[in-house]
Amino acid sequence: MEDSEIHVMSEIHVGCPAATIGPSLSSFTFSDHSTIGVDKDGDLLLPRRRTSNSPSSHGSSFTVTIQHSITSTLPDVGLQVWKSELVLSDFVLHNMSLLNGVVCLELGAGTGLLGILLARVAKAVFLTDHGDQILGNCVRNVELNSSLFHPQAIVNVRDLNWMSQWPLQQDTHPHPKPYCWSLHDFEQVKSASFIFAADVIYSDDLTIALFSMLKRLMPLGCDKVLYLGLEKRYNFSLDDLHVVANGYACFRRYIKEEDGLCEHSDKKSFVGKRIDLKQIPQYTKGYDRGEDVELWEIRYVR
Repeated sequence: MEDSEIHVMSEIHVGCPAATIGPSLSSFTFSDHSTIGVDKDGDLLLPRRRTSNSPSSHGSSFTVTIQHSITSTLPDVGLQVWKSELVLSDFVLHNMSLLNGVVCLELGAGTGLLGILLARVAKAVFLTDHGDQILGNCVRNVELNSSLFHPQAIVNVRDLNWMSQWPLQQDTHPHPKPYCWSLHDFEQVKSASFIFAADVIYSDDLTIALFSMLKRLMPLGCDKVLYLGLEKRYNFSLDDLHVVANGYACFRRYIKEEDGLCEHSDKKSFVGKRIDLKQIPQYTKGYDRGEDVELWEIRYVR
């Protein structure tokens, strides 16, 4: 069966009422990071789901409304919200002070949920993905949540095919296509301090394309740090004759851990470290992180 015929469903959407016509709308509630502290032993006080009888304090949480599909084919998984995006959202909310006034780039932005959170403090956010349907849905979510943005934040939704060259060819047509890049965009991306990507590791081909694009993007302009969230998904491989996590082994071959070796190691390499999720409070309400989600901090060493 072709990838375009296989339908998949994120466990985040389990229990959502099926939309009779068109996409669904879901609300994601986030605790205000200023309300999370530590106890007398120094342990993080994690937010707990509030019941209807629980008291609430003004400003202790906010809600993001996301338009999404309940299921999708593999090429259109960007129409859904996935678990590692929520974990990466927790990380972003925990580090808002580092993102104040910076330029951020997201690869494989999908529904745009993470970028919406970034726009609360960032100077400019580039949400990139590929395909008019995914990008159009992302634009809709940006519009639905624009009241949450910093008053001076600029949010751009742009088409980025990882198989293409960088910089892309500028569209000089008098009526440019939607989601095209401008020269000003290219200059702003050079000044991006942070790159984010969530749930983009699920096939070898896609992983190879991702790192090919990162090799072109990360050396440009200022030093950049990539924060990447992934979830290992296990399937039986007829080639390997055992259960494998699709795309994960390929991903690890590209990463040289800070005290380890990398199969693709040379003078230029990606150096990364896993972030301890136990040190990241769960600001996003109503989901279970599970045991298969990882968050990585990655730099490109030249």
